Amino acid sequence: MSTNTTNVLAQGIEIIGSITFQNDMHIDGKIDGEIFSESGKVTIGELADIKGNIRAGEVHVYGRVEGNVESTRCHLNDHAIVNGDITTSVLSMVEGARLSGRAEIG
Repeated sequence: MSTNTTNVLAQGIEIIGSITFQNDMHIDGKIDGEIFSESGKVTIGELADIKGNIRAGEVHVYGRVEGNVESTRCHLNDHAIVNGDITTSVLSMVEGARLSGRAEIG
């Protein structure tokens, strides 16, 4: 059994409610609720639409997030749109990423 399992929420899936996971998760669907992982990595794909706070070990955003992000490492790709505050130890943003909110780094 692999210890690096990646859970996938494909495009077309819509969830209303909170998601808790271990390992890693890739999301291309719509979520209206919180996303939580103690130390896992969550990737918000380009097709994803998230309305809720995200708390995970590592967060990679390629799509849209309306909510706060709390993580150890946060990466915003060029198509990322985050409407909320980011609290992280390490933040990287690619040119073209949009953040409407505060960033607390360190």
